[in-house]
Amino acid sequence: MGNLPEETTSFVGRGTELVRLERALTEHRLITLTGSGGVGKSRLALRAAGRGAASRGRYPDGVWWADLSSLYDDRLLLATVSDAVGLSDYFLRMPIEALCEWLADRRLLLVLDSCERMVPACGHLVGELLTAAPGLTVLTTSRQPLGAKGEHLLDVPPLPLEGDEDALQLFRDRAADAAPQVSLDDPGTAAAAVQICRRLEGIPLAVELACARLDENSVEQIADLLTFRLDLLTNENAWPERHRALRTAIGWSHELCAPLERLLWARLSVFRGDIDPVDARAVCAGGPLTTDDVGTALAGLVAQSVVRLDGTRYRMLDTIREYGAMWLAELGEERLLADRHAAYFAELARQAHDAWLGPAQVAWYRRIADTHADLCAALNHLLAEDPEAAVHMAGRVGFFWFCCGHLHEARIYLERALDADRTAGPHRTRALWALGMTVVLQGDHETAHRLGERCGLAAWHEQDPEAMLSAAYLLGITYLMMSRPQAALTVAERALLALPGEPFGSPSRLRCRLIRIFALTATGKLDEAGTEAADLRRLCLDHDEYWTRSYADYQLALVRLLQDRPYEAEAHARSMIGAKQLLGDSFGIALGLDLLAAAIAAQGDGERAAHAYGTGQAYWRMVGHPQRGTPELAPVRAECERRARAAAGNLAYDDAFHRGLVDDGESGLARALRGHLPSET
Repeated sequence: MGNLPEETTSFVGRGTELVRLERALTEHRLITLTGSGGVGKSRLALRAAGRGAASRGRYPDGVWWADLSSLYDDRLLLATVSDAVGLSDYFLRMPIEALCEWLADRRLLLVLDSCERMVPACGHLVGELLTAAPGLTVLTTSRQPLGAKGEHLLDVPPLPLEGDEDALQLFRDRAADAAPQVSLDDPGTAAAAVQICRRLEGIPLAVELACARLDENSVEQIADLLTFRLDLLTNENAWPERHRALRTAIGWSHELCAPLERLLWARLSVFRGDIDPVDARAVCAGGPLTTDDVGTALAGLVAQSVVRLDGTRYRMLDTIREYGAMWLAELGEERLLADRHAAYFAELARQAHDAWLGPAQVAWYRRIADTHADLCAALNHLLAEDPEAAVHMAGRVGFFWFCCGHLHEARIYLERALDADRTAGPHRTRALWALGMTVVLQGDHETAHRLGERCGLAAWHEQDPEAMLSAAYLLGITYLMMSRPQAALTVAERALLALPGEPFGSPSRLRCRLIRIFALTATGKLDEAGTEAADLRRLCLDHDEYWTRSYADYQLALVRLLQDRPYEAEAHARSMIGAKQLLGDSFGIALGLDLLAAAIAAQGDGERAAHAYGTGQAYWRMVGHPQRGTPELAPVRAECERRARAAAGNLAYDDAFHRGLVDDGESGLARALRGHLPSET
């Protein structure tokens, strides 16, 4: 259980450090690995965390990895760590309270990698978490200590050079990857390799960068070139003395890159997350660097280990990014690239918003999820430089964020944007609507109602049909959550009658139809609700639309359950969960699992229902609060448990429920959807 990154290259040496670290993990609750950039802190932490994960007895609730290298804003730290441990908080409370509650009764290892840019914030967060969660152990990597109470420091030195062949073995392994034709069997070549390792002081990143040059240079040539460069840097004060070897390796790699590769390196530093090649071309092309040149230069940077290819996306180590950012400043392009980056991702948000009803809906959800760090960076830049554009962007991306569990980020950016620019108009109205949807999902119904009324008034002044329908949808869902289904039905019907059109003519018209179906179910008009939900589902299938269809399935599952048609209810619950998996919506999965469990219980299979119900509870815990949904679900859940207990017996029910609750979320969901209990697989 956990989310550890995959080790893609060999792990060399560090036997002594691993022993010290593993001993420290048994004796201390907070361990920080310190050391200079490129020395291997993250790899050592990953190897130790992997060993901990293999021993389920030590950390029965898993080992979880939070990469903080892309963060430049303390306000996103909590959300990043919460996301790393699987918590998508949908509750109205301080995020720190939600995370503390989530971890309180768990025994797990949490790794916070690359804390150096937000040391005070990390120190405060770790202190709060360790106080709230007695079973928690935290391992951090940072170039400097966090300064938190009880922190145990372990310095990570370079690989040893005397009496140990770790640095040379790393050279051999990376040379074999970069240039398999190179042999170190010749005594002269082997001696040159030893000289390189010593010149680079055994710093792993420096050695890897040197090995990347072996396609174009012999080992002996690299040794001579490094000697020359180190002599040049003797009096250089740009970096601390202890970083001289790494500065040499990075600087030498930079000099040996082609001019367009150096330019791309600098420009890529504006990105915060993993980089899609399409995004790289759009943001980095310009001047002498054409769009075609970007692809060629990317391949060159990968070949030289400056950029790493991870699947279809590119990753730049933080130390390498910092060097690129230094050169971007030297080129005088910092503002230019930040503007271009922000404009590009603002346009990406616009395209996603405009294409929401199209056949690429799922692809856009994944695209927004993949670019989350860069969307945040773009919004931060716009909030400082162009608040009006920030309102436009926040309103467009907000819907994707709160549907996929980023409620706190959505609320942070929407509130900041609305405070920064108060210009009336459709973009502000859309941002108000997105904020209203965020707070209603957090359970703040009164605030959501006020925002819905403000949206409705603004839309009426603007005479914007889409905004009017959006306001009706927000008010409707708020009324449903407040146990006022007749009010929800009235709001939805009035909006649909006043603003007629094709269901797929606008996103909000489609959503208002959903509100009508929800309200019909809640007021007991099951036949009418079922007919309309089935019609809407067919329409969504024709248009390859998933989000609305998933909620049509949700209503069909509930209606069929209330009509005592449990097999049909189970089929629709499964369909809903499948769509929510594609969209990455843990909240929707939790809702679907409750209905799946109820449908199975109604068929008389108590143990399978209990397992599905336990898996559902695990997902409810992931979204940070007890079960939610429209109020009519409460008696359905109660009846589910009563029937399942009666069918299975209390002991068997409790055992199956517990297995679903403690199972890994994805595995438990897969078993629930297959219809098998863990003991049957």
